[in-house]
Amino acid sequence: MKKLALSLMSIMALGTVSAQRPEKLQWFNEPEKWEVKNDVLSMLVTPQSDYWRISHYGFTVDDAPFCYGVYGGEFETKVKITGDYKARFDQMGLMLRIDKENYIKAGVEFVDGKFNLSTVVTHKTSDWSIITLDKTLPFVWIKAVRKLDAVEIYYSFDDKTYILMRNAWLQDNTPVMVGMMAASPDGNGFNAKFENFTVKHLPDQRRLKWLKENKE
Repeated sequence: MKKLALSLMSIMALGTVSAQRPEKLQWFNEPEKWEVKNDVLSMLVTPQSDYWRISHYGFTVDDAPFCYGVYGGEFETKVKITGDYKARFDQMGLMLRIDKENYIKAGVEFVDGKFNLSTVVTHKTSDWSIITLDKTLPFVWIKAVRKLDAVEIYYSFDDKTYILMRNAWLQDNTPVMVGMMAASPDGNGFNAKFENFTVKHLPDQRRLKWLKENKE
């Protein structure tokens, strides 16, 4: 039994990486124009669309394109994003969503002529944090790691060195819609491209602790 438990722990610790084929995922607010070619998702982002709830602006919107799969437990997800941003608040990146009142979106957002790493965390009402970039970059990698009741958001310019940009609460032990989001609140849409979208299963930390404490 002891060997079995240790073997199970070793297998679980490795995790599995799943390269998600966009055509196999689901749409929430499917855009009029999109295509998948060589596992790359490209779309014309729906004009006048966004995700936001109440705070600061006083309105709620929930109508931007979101291509997703549903995952339980703990996981790591990442994607490479490239956007032809044009108007104020044009944005794209990852989204983790439980329902209309609980979600996290993170990526690049174009504000007042500058590119920003942007995160919106919503629990009944939305908040917003940004890191302004000092130069225009052709693409950015965004990664989210769900551990118990926390989600760590990272960015990278080379898919090697990742820098933490936000740590946010998200209810654990609850299935989450995980995928690629883009919005154009003020604009007429823009071309957005998502590459190398993956989801890696992570072992449940509470279960690993239980196995360790109950070895035979």
